[in-house]
Amino acid sequence: MTDLSATSGKTASARGISRIVIDPETAILIASTQLVPDPRYQLLAPTLLRSHVLDRLYTRVRDGAMSEEDGLKVNAGFAKLKIRFLGDAVMRRRAWAIAARGSLPSTSIAEYVSLTQLQADALATRDEAFIIVSNGLVPTIDPHSLAVTA
Repeated sequence: MTDLSATSGKTASARGISRIVIDPETAILIASTQLVPDPRYQLLAPTLLRSHVLDRLYTRVRDGAMSEEDGLKVNAGFAKLKIRFLGDAVMRRRAWAIAARGSLPSTSIAEYVSLTQLQADALATRDEAFIIVSNGLVPTIDPHSLAVTA
């Protein structure tokens, strides 16, 4: 059986952390320039982040929460971000195990948690669903703790 408790799952401070997995909302904050991360952090994400960001932006436009022009602008900004995308077989297998153990409806969030366990120091998220799945498995941090400070 896969050991899923690779880290404490306690909320961590971004101070001293260098490799951070970002969730879709964090990516959107950065792409829309509402959050400028300190360059000392290497941003990581599972390959499916691209689809998650596109889907969330499209949904916001469809629901009238943002204009199509703004949605496409944020998506273009996202494409320019320096993010290391990962998604090897080991990560996917661990995501499967996390999803199965947690009786999750899909492996989507589990991929972010799996990648954090294998390659990163913490998961940047404010999304309650991500925080719940991460609890006891990986540390989470507030995305704004990644911001450049003067």
